Amino acid sequence: MGVAVGALVATTVGFAPVAVADDVQSKQWYLGPMQAEKMWKVSTGKGVKVAVIDSGVNAKTSSLKGQVLTDEVPKSVAYRATEDYDGHGTTIAELIAGTGAGGGLKGLAPGAKIVPYRVKFEDLKGGAGELNKTPEPAEAIRAAADTDAKIINMSFGAQGPSSKEKAAIEYAASKGKLLIAAVGNDGRKSGDTIAYPAAYRYVVGIGAADRSLTVSKFSSAGNYVDLSAPGQGFPGWCNGNFRSYCDDVNGTSSAAAIASGAAALIWSAHPDWTVNQVTRALIDTAGRTWAKNDPSKYAGYGFIRPRLVLENSNYNAGPAHVDPLAGENRGDLLAKSGTSSTSPSSPSPSASTPSQAPEKGSTGSTSAAGSSAESSKDDNTLWVVLGAVAAVVVVGGGGVAVARARRAR
Repeated sequence: MGVAVGALVATTVGFAPVAVADDVQSKQWYLGPMQAEKMWKVSTGKGVKVAVIDSGVNAKTSSLKGQVLTDEVPKSVAYRATEDYDGHGTTIAELIAGTGAGGGLKGLAPGAKIVPYRVKFEDLKGGAGELNKTPEPAEAIRAAADTDAKIINMSFGAQGPSSKEKAAIEYAASKGKLLIAAVGNDGRKSGDTIAYPAAYRYVVGIGAADRSLTVSKFSSAGNYVDLSAPGQGFPGWCNGNFRSYCDDVNGTSSAAAIASGAAALIWSAHPDWTVNQVTRALIDTAGRTWAKNDPSKYAGYGFIRPRLVLENSNYNAGPAHVDPLAGENRGDLLAKSGTSSTSPSSPSPSASTPSQAPEKGSTGSTSAAGSSAESSKDDNTLWVVLGAVAAVVVVGGGGVAVARARRAR
């Protein structure tokens, strides 16, 4: 059964298209506050490969020329199909590693490289022939785990777990891969509705925030949000025609891509670090006002700030072989034989959920941003300094720091 990669972009209908020549980088509002230009003087992500498991990737866009390693997709993936008929996977790839050439999207890690994996999803364009040569997500995850890609970005989601996908995730974790996934766009629904694969152990689940650093109203909240990143208010490809971008292609999919770019910057600057150290660096330097061991159900451990790692030559990433999320993950699979110590017992996947765009007409945030003064955790705000710019993140709900038992499934 496919997942909701296709649905992620299909719901962006109605956004105003913008020409590629309009230089969409001016609309990537987070690049300035995150001090991207300053970070790129230290690291561009060079030497780091990111596996993008999505709707495929168009390697011919101006921003991705020379950035996509289609020849490195393992032969174990059925027919090595990577063409993108949707536009979603290409947007994700550009947000991670786009060069910005031709006025295209500029990736947070423009020196990194993309290894594309197209997986089955609802309403895959191209017909039955394309579907037959497109693998399930679990197969692509395993294939990526057997390569030298350090990061696996998964900007897709389904409502229910899959035993095969769970086993593939644990296999990839045992290979030392950093697994990053969108938590989903069900934030307005009651209850915790984090999507899979974000809800699996060993996966870093990413929520979305807008230009005011307000946690997006559509961003799913619950026990599996680990970090938050920009995910609202900037462009993405309208569809698989690749003729123009659309404004406000909102979703936790984009936030996951930017988090992957942040991780690539850190790993490039510290190539000898393990996945544990890169993950710990992201958590340690995330913007938050609550205790690190008491994460928020809305923003997790906080808002990503890779600059704080890159500018601090004395930063200590801690032990290489200790998982910073071991308590939540119930153990550390790194350096094991590649098989999980737990037996899969999850049911097959259920109906899938979107991870890219909220419903049309959404305000896209939980509430208006608060004052620019630092606030306590009791008033639902997060003081985040991305760079020289300070802002307040409003996370909504009945309190920020929520004690929880994480990844119990």
